[in-house]
Amino acid sequence: MTETQISTIRTRTPAPDAAKTTGTKTSGGKSTGGKAAGRTHTSSGPALSPLGLFTVLLGAALPLIDFFIVNVALPTMDHDLHAGPAVLELVVAGYGVAYAVLLVLGGRLGDTFGRRRLFLAGMAAFGLTSLACGLAPDAWSLVGARVAQGASAALMLPQVLATIHSSTSGTRRARALSMYGATAGLSMVAGQILGGVLVAADIAGTGWRAVFLVNVPVAVIGLILAVRTVPETRSERPAPVDVPGTVLLALSLITLMVPLTEGRAAGWPLWTWLTLGAFPLVAAAFYVVERRADRTGRTPLLPPSLFALNGLRRGLPMVVPFSIGFGGFMFVIAVALQQGLRYGPVEAGLALAPMATTFFVASLMGPRLVGRYGSRVVTAGGLLQAVGIAVLMLAVWRDWQGLSLAGLLPGVALAGLGQGLQLPVLIRIVLADVPNDRAGVGSGVMVTTQQSALALGVATLGTLFLSLEPSMGMGDALVITLAAQLAAIALTLLLSLRLPRAVT
Repeated sequence: MTETQISTIRTRTPAPDAAKTTGTKTSGGKSTGGKAAGRTHTSSGPALSPLGLFTVLLGAALPLIDFFIVNVALPTMDHDLHAGPAVLELVVAGYGVAYAVLLVLGGRLGDTFGRRRLFLAGMAAFGLTSLACGLAPDAWSLVGARVAQGASAALMLPQVLATIHSSTSGTRRARALSMYGATAGLSMVAGQILGGVLVAADIAGTGWRAVFLVNVPVAVIGLILAVRTVPETRSERPAPVDVPGTVLLALSLITLMVPLTEGRAAGWPLWTWLTLGAFPLVAAAFYVVERRADRTGRTPLLPPSLFALNGLRRGLPMVVPFSIGFGGFMFVIAVALQQGLRYGPVEAGLALAPMATTFFVASLMGPRLVGRYGSRVVTAGGLLQAVGIAVLMLAVWRDWQGLSLAGLLPGVALAGLGQGLQLPVLIRIVLADVPNDRAGVGSGVMVTTQQSALALGVATLGTLFLSLEPSMGMGDALVITLAAQLAAIALTLLLSLRLPRAVT
């Protein structure tokens, strides 16, 4: 699909009580009218091509891989830059906080100025900031480059789901969302595997720098492909940026994310608890400002009517426990394997390869299974994930010190299979009712929720594991932490039973 092709998008009204119709403007400036509220919106005209889908999925993979790829490179960064634990924590947290804080704004800017344009800008900035990370002369330069890298990722990632949502429909959209879910899950697991391989390979003496420099040629390829294959879509009614809402949302996420990501390493000092205590107050102020903007006819950053949509109300509460469990598991298992069993970076990464494989396969199976069994696929996925975690708990409890890669395989493979059946369907449920002209904001909300919950999982399950380890030993601490993850899985399971059987 070339730049001159036009994707004409039909949408429905943004909320059941809205009197206006909405549409999505294409690169040719044309737009379609909205459908009556309550109907499923579709897209028509030239759709996102297979190569275009590959390109936007490449843009989705880069930020997610980079969130996890750094973990296994931290020891060599410390040795090379003499960073210290506190600064190393900022290398991780700076990226994650900037990423989460700006996702919704990135989605809004894509709706207003064009999703393809923001995708290209984000991809270019991501490549440049990755180069800055790879060439950083000292630890604080690396922290600054990582913050900028997280901000560029926040410009790029919301456009991926928004473009899929606005330029596909029906079974093509279901397949594309399944591919997105497969890419997201595979990227989060593969990040640690790739990081271990690159650090161990020490390509041309680059050491840890390779985990950033590898992004540069990938970003260049992505830019070339995006110019030719990704259609331009945007909201029919572009709105100015809601500055008060943007500032308050940023403060809300900062008061939540910074203490969660920094508190564990800092030993949970007083400032972390005071900052967390400020979170509900700032969040309440954000809600009041957004409601007032909506009532006075201005366009809020997060329209309250968006949260009246059934898909968001049902799907987001399930994304939270799922992501808490996923984020906590990825952190805890990496620490346990490398510090407890003395696995090297490559071996620790390979231990998760079965999870990545089964996650990817299950995601591809999703559309066909959903067509036949509906939302019960989420329930079945939760059950499989629970069985996998239980099998892993049993293996750890029986022979922690003698645990091999073969002993880990059944549990992590089953857990990955269950996760792969859940995540793509949850994404599909969350975005099902979102109008095309708000696809960027809806995508930003979903990914922000996911990112915040991942950080919450690292903070809660990670703190539980590290606090139990000195007194109980690493094996028993891992068993207790996995049992806590089972509670998060059980909550997702219970919520899945309330879903309507049909998935649109």
